[in-house]
Amino acid sequence: MAVFTERFGEHEGQRVDRFRLVSDKGAEVEIISYGAAVTGWRVPVAGAMRPVVLGFPDLAAYVQSPAHMGAVVGRVANRIADARFSLDGQTYVLPATKGGYCLHGGPRGFAHRVWQGEPDTKGTAVRLSLRSDDGDMGFPGTVEIVATWRLEGHRLSLALDATADRRTPLSLVQHLYFNLGTGPDVLDHRLKIAASAFTPNSDALMPTGAILPVSGSKWDFRQPRSMRDPGGAPVAYDGNLVLDAGRAIDAPVVEATPPEGDLVMRLWTDRPGVQLYNSPFVTHGFAGHDGRRYGPFSGFCLEDQSFPDALSHPHFPSILHGPDRPYSHRCAFEIAPVS
Repeated sequence: MAVFTERFGEHEGQRVDRFRLVSDKGAEVEIISYGAAVTGWRVPVAGAMRPVVLGFPDLAAYVQSPAHMGAVVGRVANRIADARFSLDGQTYVLPATKGGYCLHGGPRGFAHRVWQGEPDTKGTAVRLSLRSDDGDMGFPGTVEIVATWRLEGHRLSLALDATADRRTPLSLVQHLYFNLGTGPDVLDHRLKIAASAFTPNSDALMPTGAILPVSGSKWDFRQPRSMRDPGGAPVAYDGNLVLDAGRAIDAPVVEATPPEGDLVMRLWTDRPGVQLYNSPFVTHGFAGHDGRRYGPFSGFCLEDQSFPDALSHPHFPSILHGPDRPYSHRCAFEIAPVS
């Protein structure tokens, strides 16, 4: 087990480092201090190293890409309707997209900042920290955030901790894009998700506030299935599944396998939801790993999260944090050969 550090580039006068973690199982993970992003994850399969996440070989692509590739996203991940919210008698106005909502904390959210990173002394983890001042992207309160990525065996875990000096919304996510197989798209990956309900969206991809059963819908992944319809056509996913309450703490909420059937990925989380996004809208010309050009359905995200637009729907789990309620979020992915 070891952590190696090297310079990856510079952004706005700040050095950006790349950290490479190597586990005793031969897995390798690369993380950069820009966005606290996972830029690479390779797993030994049948004597070769297979990349299992999407990423870019240079910093410029991370800065310019709108995909939040591999990053830690915040202050508030996902969408906030009308790019505004009211709290304690005051209205806060946030940066808005062309669709009129705030997405992933705004154009200078956490995914677009240089974090301060350092490896731990045991050679298994990287600790990255960031300060977000009062008024940052329109949000109230000063927030101190720590993200700790840890690789042990086949498992990559993320601990997110934050404190705020006043009440403010906080909802962070990891935004890794996975492709566990060797093909150009992920449509034939099979997913099983422990979710009996979902939060439906409007045509503008904003939650309506309803919580509906997945039965009979495209969101029913209670048994393993691909991301195609019964006729074999691609199905686009970009929405929040409500994870089953009362599940065993050691039970994964998601299992995924590629068409080759030689790997299995499992996700554990303490969050109430997970956003399944199979990148139907990804279209950009940046070269990825091994010169690949990523397009629609090149990867899928499993963003374990609080519910989107929770500020507009009081019956959703609260995302308000402050001096008396620090933020704590734990998740872990395991990608291992099928025995």
